[in-house]
Amino acid sequence: MTPLRELRAAVQRNCLIADARHARNYTMCTYLLKMREYYRWEKGYRFADSLPKDDLGNWLSERERLWETLEDEPFAPLPVNGAEFAPFDSETINSTLAPLGLVYSGGYGGHATPHFFLGELLRAEDREGFSILVAGGEQARDLAAPPAMSQGKTIYVRRESLRRLLWERIEEWRWRKIDGPMQRALDHFGFDVDPDGALEAMTDCELEAAILHEIGECRAGELLGEDWNEMLLTLSASPAELVARAVRDHLADSLCALPTLMARNSTPSLHFYFANYRGMRRELYPELLSAYQHWTEDGNERLLQDTILNGRGRWQATAEELLRLYRNHGPDAAAPISELLKKKGPPKEAPEQPCQCAAKPA
Repeated sequence: MTPLRELRAAVQRNCLIADARHARNYTMCTYLLKMREYYRWEKGYRFADSLPKDDLGNWLSERERLWETLEDEPFAPLPVNGAEFAPFDSETINSTLAPLGLVYSGGYGGHATPHFFLGELLRAEDREGFSILVAGGEQARDLAAPPAMSQGKTIYVRRESLRRLLWERIEEWRWRKIDGPMQRALDHFGFDVDPDGALEAMTDCELEAAILHEIGECRAGELLGEDWNEMLLTLSASPAELVARAVRDHLADSLCALPTLMARNSTPSLHFYFANYRGMRRELYPELLSAYQHWTEDGNERLLQDTILNGRGRWQATAEELLRLYRNHGPDAAAPISELLKKKGPPKEAPEQPCQCAAKPA
């Protein structure tokens, strides 16, 4: 086994262990959809290919049996250039892999779920004090395969995972064909004329939007401190974690992604953002969706701009209130945090805050 194949096998094994512990936490529908796309990636099928049902079913059963043998296994160290590294020591591993044109990440996502991937390094850049590593083709991945994550001052963006996510969202829209933000985003890229080319163009566009979101996440982390991460671990898998993550998402996007997209007039990314404005984020902040709808109806962007600018103060104050509840109640903070926003009245207008992101791409 060559060193690269040995590394890939070690990363993929850790991915399998993570899946063995967490993959079945999804709802049945989401689980089956994710497993279907995982099979497509592993077997090398294109998006347009029909998948063989019998082989897919057999693969799924075999994968679940394999998970049963791995669930209690520890994550293994990774062999790189004759040395072994801890699987969460991404910074050290990447300093060794960069000359080889590779990028690696090992970290934790929602519900304290570990994620690992190994991919080709498309590009590396420094922006606003952050190191941004963009991955292309993926050599190893887990079931979830989040398109973007940040660790400290490093932001990882996975183009292949982002492209797959876009394709899934487009397929989901095609089943219902509802006129709205997704239709507007697809129209911009000409999916009716050239679906493959449009998907590539949309992926490149949304890759920048993903970077902006992660910069906002990092800025939010600087404002909220380490207590926030400790709170998320304490509240893991509770409804309060969903509330806290949605609040931080709103803060992150008001700090960077939304004001920057507005400043750049990135209309397709704004449409795609609101096409995916759902769940807890939408429940907590329906005013933002209303402002977007107002903009699409009359072309006047002032209300949307004002709502975005006022969002920073609102969501920073809300996040700090969540932290106060956590510091006062510790592990028992889940209930008061879940109830907090239900008790709030109409939002008070906060003073406008300047965007912390550059108005132009680096």
